[in-house]
Amino acid sequence: MHVVIMGCGRVGSTLARSLEDRNHTVSVIDSDPDAFRRLGPHFNGDKVAGIGFDQDVMEKAGIRRADAFAAVSSGDNSNIIAARVARETFGIQQVVARIYDPGRAEVYQRLGITTVATVKWTADQVLRRLLPAGAEPDFRDPSGTIRLDQVPIPERWIGQRTVHFQEQSRCRIAWIDRLGEGILPHRESVIQEGDILHLVMREENAAHAYRVIESGPQED
Repeated sequence: MHVVIMGCGRVGSTLARSLEDRNHTVSVIDSDPDAFRRLGPHFNGDKVAGIGFDQDVMEKAGIRRADAFAAVSSGDNSNIIAARVARETFGIQQVVARIYDPGRAEVYQRLGITTVATVKWTADQVLRRLLPAGAEPDFRDPSGTIRLDQVPIPERWIGQRTVHFQEQSRCRIAWIDRLGEGILPHRESVIQEGDILHLVMREENAAHAYRVIESGPQED
């Protein structure tokens, strides 16, 4: 993937290094050239000085070939403007914005812009939302055997029983986020539109689980 990051503060620099460590290419935009020192001497990506929501600056950062965009500067307004330009002008689907004001974050969440908020936690959350589903779990046990993944359920699974889903995916639903509330599934539970599943699975089974999630239920 190629990822463009606006903001080279603690979150932006941490995120940029994390993406590079995973062999993705990265461009970082910041209005202050001195901020790039946070990236360290081993950062190989592009450093673009300028206003992060300026279209010419975004072009210099490779926005047209980007797979994802993260706006993590210190200003809510700048982050939202940049996120909307990335999505609406350049057609980037994976867009994340850091928002300090929780009330505003909820509004932009409804507009389809993923928002996250605080430093190490923020970088980890942005990273998980930028990378493809299944690339980075929410949690992995110390042995590397078991992982916990957060998965927005595809439309093709809506109306299916959770038992059916678990049998085919070979993973377990720990809980479901539904309309802002956590729900523990039972044998008669049915997957609904907007559900986010928290799945526990063996690391070796992750590829199979995501294939099943994407392809939809198989008829018996």
